[in-house]
Amino acid sequence: MSIAFDEAGRPFIIVREQDKKERLKGIEAVKANIAAAKAVSRTLRSSLGPKGMDKMLQNQDGEVTVTNDGATILQQMDLQHQIAKLMVELSKAQDDEIGDGTTGVVVLCGALLERAERLIDQGIHPSRVSEGYETACDLSTELLARISDEITLNDTKLTEMKKVAMTTLNSKIVNRFKDKLADICVSAVTSVADFERKDVNLDLIKVEGKVGGKLEDTNLVNGILAIDKDFSHPQMPRRVEDAKICILTCPFEPPKPKTKHKLEIDSVEKYKDMQKAEMEYFQDMVKKVKDSGANLVICQWGFDDEANHLLYKAGLPAVRWVGGVEIELIALATGGRIIPRFSEISPEKLGRAGVVKEVHFGTTRDRMIVLEDCAKSKAVTIFVRGGNQMILEEAKRSIHDALCIVRNLVVDNRIVYGGGAAEIACSNYVAEKMNEIPGVEQHAVGAFSEALDSVVMALAENSGLNPIESLGEIKARQANEKNAHLGIDCMGLGESDMKKQSVFESLQSKQKQLQHATQMCRMILKIDDVIQPSRYE
Repeated sequence: MSIAFDEAGRPFIIVREQDKKERLKGIEAVKANIAAAKAVSRTLRSSLGPKGMDKMLQNQDGEVTVTNDGATILQQMDLQHQIAKLMVELSKAQDDEIGDGTTGVVVLCGALLERAERLIDQGIHPSRVSEGYETACDLSTELLARISDEITLNDTKLTEMKKVAMTTLNSKIVNRFKDKLADICVSAVTSVADFERKDVNLDLIKVEGKVGGKLEDTNLVNGILAIDKDFSHPQMPRRVEDAKICILTCPFEPPKPKTKHKLEIDSVEKYKDMQKAEMEYFQDMVKKVKDSGANLVICQWGFDDEANHLLYKAGLPAVRWVGGVEIELIALATGGRIIPRFSEISPEKLGRAGVVKEVHFGTTRDRMIVLEDCAKSKAVTIFVRGGNQMILEEAKRSIHDALCIVRNLVVDNRIVYGGGAAEIACSNYVAEKMNEIPGVEQHAVGAFSEALDSVVMALAENSGLNPIESLGEIKARQANEKNAHLGIDCMGLGESDMKKQSVFESLQSKQKQLQHATQMCRMILKIDDVIQPSRYE
C-alpha cells in the first residue's frame, strides 16, 4: 500500500493488486484496514508541531492550497479506501468539536493502530486490544485533569488566554504575527462571550478577508462588515446615526410576470402612461419604507435607477446587493426581521444599530459598510488582509482554530502544557499503572503508552532534534523531578519547562484528542469485513 498523486497533485492511496485478490476477512481484513489508516497517518506525521512541514494541494480548477491543517489536508485528499475515509471523519470530528488538534489526533490514531497490529501478530484478539486502549485512555484523561492548571478569566489582560491562542498559531504560516492575531482572537471571543453561562456563539464572530495589504493590517471591527458595498447613490450621506434598518429581500423593481408577455408602445401617450405607472409603483414602495420609520434600507437585490433616485429624494440611504449570509447576520445582530414583501413592512420589524457608515480602506480606495453598536448582539468582525488568496485563506483557517481554542477556555478554563509534556506525563503514568491491569489488556495498555511516545518523537523529529534522545531525556526528567511541565524544546530556546515557555493547550482539546483517537481505533479494530452493496445491471 502506498500514497500516489494524480495529475492534479491530489494524493490517493493505492492498494496493490487489490482487484486480483479475494475479499479479506477476519484478522487479515483488520490488518489491511490498519495499513490504510497508517498510510493516512504517515502523510500527516511530518506536519505535526510548530516546525511541521506544509502540504501543497491542488484542486480540479488548478487552485493551490498550502497548509498544515490536518482537517483541510484530509478533506482535499482523494481517498478511495473506506478506512482512509474514516480518518477524514476523525479529523473532521476534532475540528467541529474543538477546532484544533486535527493533525495530532490522526497521528495518534495511526500510532495506536501500528502498536495494535504488533499485538495482533502476537495472537491477541482485536477486542482485547480495544478494551486495553479504552482503559489506558481513561487513565490518561484522569491524569490530564489532575495536572491541569486553571486560568483566570477575570483578568483584564487575559494573558493566559492569549498564550494559548499563540501556541495554536505557532504551528501555522501566520506565526510571525501570532502576537497580534492572538490579541485579536481573544478580544473577539471575550466581546461576544457569555461568562455566566460559559458559552460563546461563534456565529457572532465573522471572519472576512480581502486580498491586498499586509497580514499585519488585519484588525478587529466591533460590528458587522459588508465588504465591497457602498451606499447606492453617490449623494447619499455616508454615515447614519441611530439607524433604524429596513432589511429587504425584495427588489426595488417593477414586478415581472412569470408568463411570457409582450407590450407594444406605439405612441407618446402610452409611453407616458407606462412611465407614470412605474413612478407610482416606486413611490408606493418608498412611502411604505418611509412610513415605517426606517432611516436606512439594506436590500439583498438591486434597485431600478428610478427607485434609487426616489430613495435619495426621500432621504433614505440604501445599500444594495448584500449577500444572504450578511443579511441573516445583520438581522440577528440588529434585532430586525427579514422582510420578503413591501406589504409586510412595519415598525416592529426594523433593526437598530448605533452607527452605520461607509469606510474606505487600502490603497485602491476599496469600500465597505460597517454596522456598529448593534441592538441585539455584540457581533464583531475580524477583517483579514493578505498579499494573495492563498495566504488569505490560510490566515482565516488559522484564526478559526485560535478562536475555537479561546472559546474552549471560556467553556472550561483549565489548561495543560504543550511541547509533548502532556503526552509524556500520560505515557509515564500509564506505564506505571500497566502492571496493575490484569489479563492481556496489560499489553494493550503498554502499547498505548508507546503510541503516546511516538507522537512526541514525531514532534521532536519535525523540530530537527534527535527523537529518541530527546524523548528519553524528557521522560527521565519528568519521572525524576515529578514535573509534568517538561516537554520538547521545539523552538530551540534552551528551556524544556513549557510553563516558562508559555506553551499552553486547552485541557478539553487534549482530552478530546485522546478520546477521539481511541474511539476511532476501536472502531477500525472491530471491522473484520468490508461488504460491497449489490449492483443491479
